[in-house]
Amino acid sequence: MSQQHEDPVSITSARSSRSDDIRRRQTWYLFSMGIRTLCFVLAVVLSGPLRWVMVGGAFFLPYFAVVIANAADGRQAAGPARFEDQGVPQLSAAPTSSDTIHDVPS
Repeated sequence: MSQQHEDPVSITSARSSRSDDIRRRQTWYLFSMGIRTLCFVLAVVLSGPLRWVMVGGAFFLPYFAVVIANAADGRQAAGPARFEDQGVPQLSAAPTSSDTIHDVPS
């Protein structure tokens, strides 16, 4: 006997794969370090108070970049969600030989 599932299950609340999560965190970290490099360059080129803003950005950005890059996918799945039956016609299994009577020509 096959077990029948009454309601289809939605998997949209599933976490991203480990490799996708690592790729996303690496991309964010590299982007943040690019901004830090830009802050260093602008701190050398600019003068006045804007220079000190760039120095501050170059100094504090690594901390935030590491904290954000180390944050894994934190979605908490509440369990599988079930779809509502909306009266959509569904395919049924093909009839088996015991369900139909065949007329065999003689």
